[in-house]
Amino acid sequence: MRLPLPSRHLLPAAFAAGILLAGCATMPPPDDKDALEEFRATNDPAEPFNRAMYDVHQAIDTAVLRPVAVAYRAVVPPPVRTGVSNVLGNLRSPVILMNDALQGETERFGITLGRFMINSTIGVGGIFDVASRFGLVPHTEDFGQTFAVAGVEEGPYLFIPILGPSNPRDLLGFAAGIAADPFTWLTFGNRDLLDALNYARAGATVVSTRESLLDTLDDVQRTSLDPYATLRSAYRQQRAREIANTGSGATAVAPQGLGTGLGNSAPDAGQP
Repeated sequence: MRLPLPSRHLLPAAFAAGILLAGCATMPPPDDKDALEEFRATNDPAEPFNRAMYDVHQAIDTAVLRPVAVAYRAVVPPPVRTGVSNVLGNLRSPVILMNDALQGETERFGITLGRFMINSTIGVGGIFDVASRFGLVPHTEDFGQTFAVAGVEEGPYLFIPILGPSNPRDLLGFAAGIAADPFTWLTFGNRDLLDALNYARAGATVVSTRESLLDTLDDVQRTSLDPYATLRSAYRQQRAREIANTGSGATAVAPQGLGTGLGNSAPDAGQP
């Protein structure tokens, strides 16, 4: 199914134009076909800029994100961490449900709706993933994936500090996901309280996501000759699997960004 979104080829280019001007990799000469093919395959024309942003991200991660995640793992028992992750995943259900509908995925729409209803009630607000026991396996959908199904080109690879690997299409999808999330705009009569809850949710998302990636990212840093390239490849492969609905459902509760890219799931960094 291809949704009739206008200007689908122009959106990524317009979104990335300013970033690309900040630093571009030199395209290989036309007669070096192997190098030219590799350049096009990596889809990273702003590589110098992206690597600089990756270094900024690593500095933030080393100073703040990783130490907090290590402390979180050391202090909070595994069942509690699982409950936090489950609640965060449950809160993402409305956005997943919207994108199931936009993509015409009726079966997945039913699964998402069923999971949200069961986990929000029997699962005590999503703390317990009761729905999985009934065979309702989680999956991930977001506006970046919906734009891809609609035919929007991904645009050049980008690395954004804190958010991690991305591209213009997924950045646009990330913004759309925030705008479409009911918890962004529902006030329940007390806007200050909702803002506080949203900040708490964002903080919990940061810590929970980074803790879940401790071993994976430590392994990348320890074993990879080029961690930046490894994460770039892993992210792009994972996004391709998610768009094709062949990714692992187990990653559906992972929130957007924070070293995992803007696609709601951790990249399989073990991939080449």
